[in-house]
Amino acid sequence: VQLQASGGGLVQPGGSLRLSCVVSGFTLDYYAIGWFRQAPGKQREGVSCISSTSDGATYYADFVKGRFTISRDDAKNTVYLQMNSLKPEDTAVYYCATDQRTRLCSWLYSDYDVWGQGTQVTVSS
Repeated sequence: VQLQASGGGLVQPGGSLRLSCVVSGFTLDYYAIGWFRQAPGKQREGVSCISSTSDGATYYADFVKGRFTISRDDAKNTVYLQMNSLKPEDTAVYYCATDQRTRLCSWLYSDYDVWGQGTQVTVSS
């Protein structure tokens, strides 16, 4: 089981980026996929999650609601995080992760047992 995150970069405030998380070793109808981020000197925090249930329920942290959108492409076995209206405080390393025990989402990073390598997002003018 592997997750590979990509798509980060340097963007000006108000700009957009789309992160990708390519999954191998299982299909997206098995386990939920979460996005977390960690800024220097801060704890890792949950950003968004998409469950693997039939309704594909999605969840967002309050600080990204209305700006970020999580989605999945089952044919490509990929989960996306579309990030719009980016702010300097969104600067962090972004990780995708999965909990192989459940289809449901969790906000606790300790529940996730497989992590991608992280991709740096820097929002600066």
